[in-house]
Amino acid sequence: MVKQLRSLRRVLRQGPLIVLALSVSLATVSPAPAQSLTDRFKGLFGGKSDEPAQPKPAPAPGQPAADDDVDCPQVTVRAGASTYAVGATGKPATGNEVRFQATITKMARECFRSGGDITARIGIQGRVIAGPAGAPNTVDVPLRIAVVQGGVGEKVIASKAYRTTVGMAEGGSVPFTFIAEDLAYPVPSAAVADSYIFYVGFDPQALTPEPKAKPKKK
Repeated sequence: MVKQLRSLRRVLRQGPLIVLALSVSLATVSPAPAQSLTDRFKGLFGGKSDEPAQPKPAPAPGQPAADDDVDCPQVTVRAGASTYAVGATGKPATGNEVRFQATITKMARECFRSGGDITARIGIQGRVIAGPAGAPNTVDVPLRIAVVQGGVGEKVIASKAYRTTVGMAEGGSVPFTFIAEDLAYPVPSAAVADSYIFYVGFDPQALTPEPKAKPKKK
């Protein structure tokens, strides 16, 4: 019993030294640098961890600075829009008639606030695989990104179509990364902000040229 008391006294005497050492150690730890959107995508999309971090670029004149406190909705793939297959001319995209198929594998997002609007940057990573019918040298991938207020009656707040061109390699399987930087929508009220969500997916209509506006009659 006496030996145990002596041991306890020695630990208590060393306590202040341990606390002091811990304080010094914490004081020498430098804060982690802020990650740019590209760095975040590299981490999320499996980029090399030993690549040096790039400094966060300054916003362009007239553009808002990044706001880490802004409420940025989660991003997910719209049901039924995670794949995009194209068949041979005049043929359905099934079996041996498939020329290529694109899939979405990962997403990331970042939000900025400027006045009463939020501008979102949405990153999409996917892959294009050549099919039995043979893929062309380049493939146009149609994408759509939307911010939606979920709930019983789903409401589309903003939606925009995009397209990116992917060069096919001899191996027949090519990854692609696309970043949309201009999806803007009004800042939601606190009552509905948690119900907002970003939907991404393939949309073949994005490849269709928009109809030209009819000239106004004089």
